[in-house]
Amino acid sequence: MSAATASLDALGRPLRDLRISVTDRCNFRCTYCMPREIYGTAFRFLPHADLLTFEEITRLAAAAVSLGVSKIRLTGGEPLLRRDIEKLVRMLAGLEGLSDLTLTTNGSLLAPKAEALVSAGLQRVTVSLDSLDDAVFARLNDVDFPVSRVLEGIAAADRAGLKPIKVNMVVRRGLNEGSILPMARFAREHGYTLRFIEYMDVGHTNGWALDEVVPAAEVVATVDAESPLEPLEAGYPGEVASRWRYRDGAGEVGVISSVTQPFCGSCTRARLTAEGLLYTCLFGTRGVDMREPLREGRSEAELAARLETLWSARRDRYSESRSEATVGLPKVEMSRIGG
Repeated sequence: MSAATASLDALGRPLRDLRISVTDRCNFRCTYCMPREIYGTAFRFLPHADLLTFEEITRLAAAAVSLGVSKIRLTGGEPLLRRDIEKLVRMLAGLEGLSDLTLTTNGSLLAPKAEALVSAGLQRVTVSLDSLDDAVFARLNDVDFPVSRVLEGIAAADRAGLKPIKVNMVVRRGLNEGSILPMARFAREHGYTLRFIEYMDVGHTNGWALDEVVPAAEVVATVDAESPLEPLEAGYPGEVASRWRYRDGAGEVGVISSVTQPFCGSCTRARLTAEGLLYTCLFGTRGVDMREPLREGRSEAELAARLETLWSARRDRYSESRSEATVGLPKVEMSRIGG
């Protein structure tokens, strides 16, 4: 099946985007994702044998592309912790019909890997960076990792040609809302695309509370007060960020407002965990095992049929239906499903 006849879910949304987590491990302990009190030294991460191999990932990705997926994003955990990740990039880059291959990283390991990733076929990179202030950033990453090393990674990616570079900033009230303007200035100065992300209730370990959410409208107003903005149209169908252009023409910012302005109606994403569970929503309560059919040697056509069956039954719209009735439901953790 070609991209022109993409599989549609029960609400008419096409399958266009596959996010693949390659590891559940990370070298940061960000408070909104992998809080240290849960993910401490005693926490048991997935054994290597449970992870999908690069060959298994590529076979499943090929099946997804046959259903209309045109974009693949590698995530984690921290994807650059996966040994020989460049090999997987090269394998995925060879898939006919895939037009966008990108990766989201915390930037800590990006500097020494940027050129190899480009050589392997990676097209773009998104770097998570929640503050330029070392003290604030240290409180957030909780491993005393310096901002300067993340900036080195971003600069290396820029030089290597991983463009346009996107920078994601999760904004959490009481922690880093004071970093909104410095981050906007930084991205504007360097020509990076900045995305502000509302603090979301993914999983159960991050202590999410609604009063710690800085609404997207407040973020936009803060930036607009210093550097006037005007709205932009979406760059492509299903884009989750609301885009704003600086009125003087010097770049843009975006906001991802899953809490205050849900965008479920245009969501085209499926997510695969490192051990092969497929989720059709970031806030999913149950994943479907794709590792078993892969290891049974099922053909690409059989894998595609399984994917299409799962997608065609999809009715997920958690952010639009978020209420007291959904708060207590079990949800997959961010560190397993990626962003």
